Amino acid sequence: MNSSKINKNWFLLSMMLIAANLRLPITIIPPLLSTIEKNLGIPKSLAGLITSIPLITFAILSPFIVKVAKKFGNELTIFVFFIILIIGSYLRIIPSVWTLMFGTFLAGIGIDSGNVLVPALIKDHLPNQIPLGTSLYTMSMLLVGAIGTALSGILITKINLQSTLALLSAIAVIALIFWIPNLKYNQRESYKSSKTPKYHSVWNQSLGWLITAFFGFQSLVYYSLITWLPSVLETHGISTISASNLLTVLQLSGLPCSFVVPYLSTKKSGMKALLSMLFLGYAIAPLGYLLSTNNIVFLTTITVLTGFGSGLAFNMAVVFFTEKTTNPYQTAEVSGMAQSAGYLLAAIGPVMFGFLENITSSWNIVIILLAFMSILLTLSGTFISRHKPIVE
Repeated sequence: MNSSKINKNWFLLSMMLIAANLRLPITIIPPLLSTIEKNLGIPKSLAGLITSIPLITFAILSPFIVKVAKKFGNELTIFVFFIILIIGSYLRIIPSVWTLMFGTFLAGIGIDSGNVLVPALIKDHLPNQIPLGTSLYTMSMLLVGAIGTALSGILITKINLQSTLALLSAIAVIALIFWIPNLKYNQRESYKSSKTPKYHSVWNQSLGWLITAFFGFQSLVYYSLITWLPSVLETHGISTISASNLLTVLQLSGLPCSFVVPYLSTKKSGMKALLSMLFLGYAIAPLGYLLSTNNIVFLTTITVLTGFGSGLAFNMAVVFFTEKTTNPYQTAEVSGMAQSAGYLLAAIGPVMFGFLENITSSWNIVIILLAFMSILLTLSGTFISRHKPIVE
């Protein structure tokens, strides 16, 4: 492997910049939806596709990206797919429905390369610093995603839609430039053929399916909350601005988990503590939204606890990718497998829950179902924690 020769500090910096763009193209959209609907004259149902399209793309392409990376190398695959992400991001600036949707599709393709391959690169290039790499990866993704939500809400009140999208899309260009030096460490199939170990496919392993279930449930709950939490809060009499601010709080509240999860996961009884906090934060805390109150302190507390739960869930999924596999090839494969099924659930969830609210005229059944999904999430995490890593 080239991991001993790679400039690890540069790799960490460039990896963080790549990670910064793995949620940003999605999280900048919610504050812009009303402007998009007005400028393009489209209904809410069509505007909602802007957040669903990338998730469907992740579900379809994740296993395919693993195969591409095996043939051309992880570093080169990310580089090429990020060019596609940039093209898609700037296509969205053109004021037409088809460029908006097609650009979002291309952005989703680019994002998925980082989603699937970065955990494998961390295991490959930082075999003795996996907790550090995982922490910086998830922190960059969550922090910039949350900042993007806030910035797009501010920028759209100062400048037009096209300028807002152009400015926030420039971060991907910066990431691509910083990634270029990593290409000299790219390993193609011709080089790896003699080095690649024979290993059991994760698709035939019960642990692979447990990790897939865990990632699927956390994706479903997270993206459903991101989509509908403002609407839930508005039924409590909270203003649109306050609801948007609480959505940002939800995302920021998960940031400490980028360090808490990798640290505790290596400690004795650490995983038990993480699973207990996950249950309280993601299964119990959201039930507070069932109470009919507009007390901002109470709702903020519930949102912080729920956001912390979401951070625990995502970071635990990434830890499972690296700690429950035995080599970078398995890591990429289980990452692709889990994200394929996980993001399919994530794409279906918001639509299904929106439909339920339409027919019941209440978010209560949705909140209860999300809590139930979080219980299943915790149970799957419990089984994974007790399972030995996937054998080679």
